[in-house]
Amino acid sequence: MHVVKRRGHKEKFDERKLYGSVYAACTVANMGENSCESVADFVTKKVKAELKSRKVVDSKSIARLVVKHLEKKNKDAAFMYKTHRDVS
Repeated sequence: MHVVKRRGHKEKFDERKLYGSVYAACTVANMGENSCESVADFVTKKVKAELKSRKVVDSKSIARLVVKHLEKKNKDAAFMYKTHRDVS
């Protein structure tokens, strides 16, 4: 799968980037290391499952999915992700 980035270029989907951005939002929300790992893993798996049939997706759509699943686990982390990413 390829991701169309904000500036219009495409790059290959990298689940490590997704995991890392969710993990970072969790750490800023003062979650413990184990919780950060668990939530980042959960969100990464959910987003990948929702996107598995797509060949191309825009980064904003991925961000919306992240927020949707992150809010189920920790609203503070979802807020941090959303405000950092400017997801609307």
